[in-house]
Amino acid sequence: MTLDQLVEEFATNVTAQTEAIFRGDARTGNKHADRYMAAFEKLRAHGDEGREALCVLLKHPSVDVRTMAAAFLLRYRTAEAKAVLEEAARGKGLVAFECQYTLKGWEEGTWALDPDS
Repeated sequence: MTLDQLVEEFATNVTAQTEAIFRGDARTGNKHADRYMAAFEKLRAHGDEGREALCVLLKHPSVDVRTMAAAFLLRYRTAEAKAVLEEAARGKGLVAFECQYTLKGWEEGTWALDPDS
């Protein structure tokens, strides 16, 4: 898969997970989470080139995709990722809660989606 295809795989599965959650289908949601995590791991295997490819999603029209990409890019693109998360955290609902939780983990030093190793 190309980097662009991996980025699309990430975005598609974030969206599919959200749809599954809203249907109350946690099992399907978890499958999609596994798939976007796998896409990120493949991007990460390309180092900063893979991370840079994922950065296009920081401007994605879907808040779910934008914030999930931001959560994974906190270490690599801290200022941009935090801005995306902070904006969404001011809203309401599940996405806002998840963004608040992610930012809290970042501030406390417990965030570990893309370790520096």
